[in-house]
Amino acid sequence: VKTKKQALQELSERAAKSTGLDARDILETLMQRERLGSTGVGRGIAIPHGRVPNLDRIVSVFARLQEPIPFDALDDEPVDLIFLLLAPEHAGADHLKALARISRLLRDHSSIEKLRGANDRAALYAVLTEPATSHAA
Repeated sequence: VKTKKQALQELSERAAKSTGLDARDILETLMQRERLGSTGVGRGIAIPHGRVPNLDRIVSVFARLQEPIPFDALDDEPVDLIFLLLAPEHAGADHLKALARISRLLRDHSSIEKLRGANDRAALYAVLTEPATSHAA
């Protein structure tokens, strides 16, 4: 992909395949959220997210781009790691817990480097599913 919108379209299509929902509805949810402010959080990372009608569980899709793309990130740096997070409309605290888990993973510089350096899906999955480390405040 070359643009933020293309990335969100591709992620929406992947999420639609795993949820059975319409990719256009997912994309519209993501675009509405982006209009509120970019989900590009800095350091080459974006966490597009939203609550989707008729979704029965929290769904996440991870993408590592070969070439970073402009994403209107807070630090104006291009993005190469994208964590899509979709939640049911009624998810409440579960949605926030999932965002917090992603945030904890991304605070760990070594986890980010492992994601960027992973050679295959199994290695990516291992990094994404390793237990969260606790950080002293």
